[in-house]
This record gives sequence, structure tokens and C-alpha cells, in this order.
Amino acid sequence: MCKECGCGVENHMENRKVAEVLTKVLDANDKQAQENREHFEEHGVYAINLMSSPGAGKTSLIEATIEALGNSIKIGVIEGDLETDLDAQRVRSKGVPAVQINTGSACHLDAFMVHNGIHQLSLKDLDLVFIENVGNLVCPASYDVGAHLNVVLLSVTEGADKPEKYPVMFRHADLLIITKIDLAPYVDFSIESAIRSAKKVKPNIDFIALSCKTKEGLEDWLDYLKLKVRMNKKVLR
Repeated sequence: MCKECGCGVENHMENRKVAEVLTKVLDANDKQAQENREHFEEHGVYAINLMSSPGAGKTSLIEATIEALGNSIKIGVIEGDLETDLDAQRVRSKGVPAVQINTGSACHLDAFMVHNGIHQLSLKDLDLVFIENVGNLVCPASYDVGAHLNVVLLSVTEGADKPEKYPVMFRHADLLIITKIDLAPYVDFSIESAIRSAKKVKPNIDFIALSCKTKEGLEDWLDYLKLKVRMNKKVLR
């Protein structure tokens, strides 16, 4: 179990005191997450939680999305990392507001951290907020941050069996994005196998395969994104 969080609570249920403490932590987090969602909705903003292992391409996907959409969808970003604001700098260089949250030794963002980030963004000027979680395929899955959509990225440089090895993460995801497909000819990775592995964990998971470098498959992601934002606006009217 991680020092800073309640991940792995299911594996520690035999220890009653530990389970009680972790349950309280997660209950408090869930309450704050719902408040975050309501805050987004008050301003007509759709929020997406991006999760993956380190280096799968979360920031690159955000950059490619900003470049492709221009001003058609107004985007803001909450960046989560242990240290530095390097990813936030990359996003800001694209002309988009970005808030950096440094978690120190914590292995994930939680709803309270995201709440602080929300209040550093001008939500009234935005349509969409990306929450880029800390690179980790375990802990972020346990913490609702108040997003409307959970997206997990899996690059072709990782194993196609990752969904079955990290089932909690993929079970919590609404969408699987397989990234860096331009590298597929050079690595031992089967996109079809990865999708089968994910569907064993969550049969109804959506999936998209793309490359931020060559833009192959990017249009599928953009269409998916625009539909979600449009539907959100319609629901909130």
C-alpha cells in the first residue's frame, strides 16, 4: 500500500482499523469529487481524467488536441506530477491555461487537489478541462477526481497484456487510447491483443488507436471528444 494514499484498500480489508481509515479517506474524496463535478457543470465544462503509466503520451495527446481544435473548443488543463511544471509549460506554450499540481510523494491526484486546481482556472471561459493524472497504472484508479470521463492511455511500447495485469485501472476507464501506433512495426505489440485484454476486464470499454506524431487515428479521438462536449452542453441546458 502506498504511503500517501488509500490505494489497495481491497487488499487490506482483513485489517479492520486500516480498512476503516481508508474507507473514510475514500468517502471524503468521493464527496469532494461530486462537488468538483457539480462545479464543472455549473459552468458548462466537460472534464476528462487522463491516466496512464509514465511516458504513454498524455501530454502529447493534450498538445495534439489543442493544435487540432484551435479555438473551436476552449480548453484548460490541470497537470499532476510529483515535481516540476514542465508539462504545464508545454501546454501553456500552446496558448492554453494550465495549472500545475505537484503531489510530492503522492502517487496520484485526488479530488481535493483537483478542487484547488479548479479555482485557479477561469471555468466560465472554458468548454473542456483535461485533468492529467500522475503517471501510474495503480493508484489513480482508486480516486474519483470529479471528471465526467476516465480515459486510460496504453502505448505500443508497453505490453499488450497490461489491462489484465492492472485490471482496476482499466475497469474504471470509459475509453482506452492506444498511443504511439507509428512505432508498432518496430515493437512486439498487438493492438488487437491489447483490445481483447481490455475487453476481458471491461467488455463495454471504448477504444481508439492513434499516433500524435503522424496524426493517424487522431481524427477518431477528436470526433469522440467533440461529441462528448456537445452532448454535455445539451444535457446542461
